[in-house]
Formats: sequence, C-alpha cells, structure tokens
Amino acid sequence: MAGLVLASGSEARARLLAQAGVPFVACPSKLDEDSLRTAMKKEGASPAQMAERLAEVKALSHSAADTFVIGADQILECDGERFDKASSRDEALEALRFLRGRTHSLHTAVCVAQNGVVVWGALSSPRLHMRAFSDAFLEDYVRRAGDAVETSVGAYEYEGLGAQLFQSVEGDYFSVLGLPLLPLLDFLRRASVLET
Repeated sequence: MAGLVLASGSEARARLLAQAGVPFVACPSKLDEDSLRTAMKKEGASPAQMAERLAEVKALSHSAADTFVIGADQILECDGERFDKASSRDEALEALRFLRGRTHSLHTAVCVAQNGVVVWGALSSPRLHMRAFSDAFLEDYVRRAGDAVETSVGAYEYEGLGAQLFQSVEGDYFSVLGLPLLPLLDFLRRASVLET
C-alpha cells in the first residue's frame, strides 16, 4: 500500500483528513506561491485555473514512486477581485468590508500526484453569501477572532466564529474549509489507500 503525504501546512486540511480517519504525513511544500500567483495572473489564468495549478505544483513538489501526495489550494473571487490570506488585522478588516453584503466564490482544488505525475484531481467552487453586518459587528468579530483572521482566505474560519458572517452558502462544506474531501476519499478508496 502506498503512503500518503499532505503537501500543505494548513491546519484545517490536516484536521479534515485526521477526523476522517485518513493516515497521512504532513509535509508542507516550500514553493513561492506569491510568485506563482503573479505569473499566472499575467498569463490570464482564471481563479479556478490558478487554484488547480497551485494544487498540482504542490502535489508534484513531493511526488515519489511509493507515495501519493495531496496538493490543495483555494482562491477567493468576488466581483472580479481575487483575495489571499490577510497579512494583518487591518487587511482583514478591509477584505471583510469589501465582501460584506456580496456573494463570493471559493475555488477549491485538490490533486494527487505519484511518481512525478498528477494521477487525479477535483475542483469545487462553493458560493458564499456574506450578510450585510454592521461596522460594530465587524470590529467585534475581528477582535474576537484574533489571529484566525490571518489564517484563512477571506479572513474567516467558516467552521467557527466566521459562520456568523454569512447569510447562506451554496456548495460543499468541506470545500469551504479548503479541501473537497468526499471526492478525495473516493479516489483514495479506488487507489486502495483506504479500505473499501
């Protein structure tokens, strides 16, 4: 049976796999993601294409013959704007002010590589409707969320306090958290990594 590596430093992705009972080793890729994103923007890649390509590059970064390597990425798109993780509390506030009262998409890609080849991939693009919350609520939310506003795209952790930011969500819950888990589990069963 082949081993399984998660080429990501995301605590949310690791938690999803662990809670689903998937045995894996986390080994974050050391890619310069900012440079890759900049190059893809110049090439005219769509946000979904960017997420897919970044997931592939991450998976290929640790690819080996006896190991399946999972790569994943997520790009937030709203009204033609793309968002990365906030680098400060002020940047988080700015992003949330832009997103409030609007609908955005989270293009979430996952792929698996083995022996230098991508052997499987999936893309999910949930749509999230953020409610028109007050400035007072926003300030309180960012204060209460603390450093978590800098750990997720869009400055929210949907599985926690961030749920209060939303009116409704269309699409896969696990993809909102950063990993299209159910299609991935199906692939891992078919690849005999997990029991059928």
